[in-house]
Amino acid sequence: MSAHASVVLTLDGPLAVVTLSRAPVNAINEEWLARLDDALAAIERAEGVSAVLVRSAERIFCAGADLELMRSRFDTPEGRERMVAFVREIQRVYARLARLPQVSIAELGGTALGGGFELALACDLRVAAAQATLGLPEARLGLLPGAGGTQRLTRIAGAAVAKRLILGAETVNGSEAAALGLVQWAVPAAELPARAMAIAAGIAALPAAAVAACKRCIHASFERGMDGYEMEIEATAALLASDATQERVRRFLAGKR
Repeated sequence: MSAHASVVLTLDGPLAVVTLSRAPVNAINEEWLARLDDALAAIERAEGVSAVLVRSAERIFCAGADLELMRSRFDTPEGRERMVAFVREIQRVYARLARLPQVSIAELGGTALGGGFELALACDLRVAAAQATLGLPEARLGLLPGAGGTQRLTRIAGAAVAKRLILGAETVNGSEAAALGLVQWAVPAAELPARAMAIAAGIAALPAAAVAACKRCIHASFERGMDGYEMEIEATAALLASDATQERVRRFLAGKR
């Protein structure tokens, strides 16, 4: 019997916290994915949110696809077609997370493998426990990380690191991941919740419009057909015209904080 899937969204002013909870390992099934999709939709509708912290209520962040689900669909062509459609749906939901105007932070307190690590890669920032186990080992099963892993890991850490980890089905701990550029911070496990919250709260305290504009322009740097330099000018003009930015700039020029 599969565990009930729960994704809890908590809105606290400019900070949204998404807590994954499907005991024992946050295995990904349709219900879990639908609840995550619902949380992202609610964040899109919320006003004034500038940061999203994605964390787990379980010891493991997310171990990837549900093995029971894979087992039930592995043996027939129809089942395998359904599995491909499920992977496509994971891609869609993770792309929705990546497209959020808010800055997303993944708190990786334990294992994040396969689809679980692909979820973290869809976030803008990642902070991991030093001994967390991270990776995309699908090649061991004759598969590939199809929920965006080959694309996002390559963009984040470069082709050399992506080839090392994906082609070698290699897993690394949080400290190694930080050295390779997979996560931005690696901290002792006992310090992780407070550190992740501090990072998220610090970003949440920034003006939401400015943070969203910064994120759009950064994304333009690796999207074909987008002129990131012109986007910078347009966003600068829009921000300078806003009352909130004008007030902040006046206070800064007056030596006030």
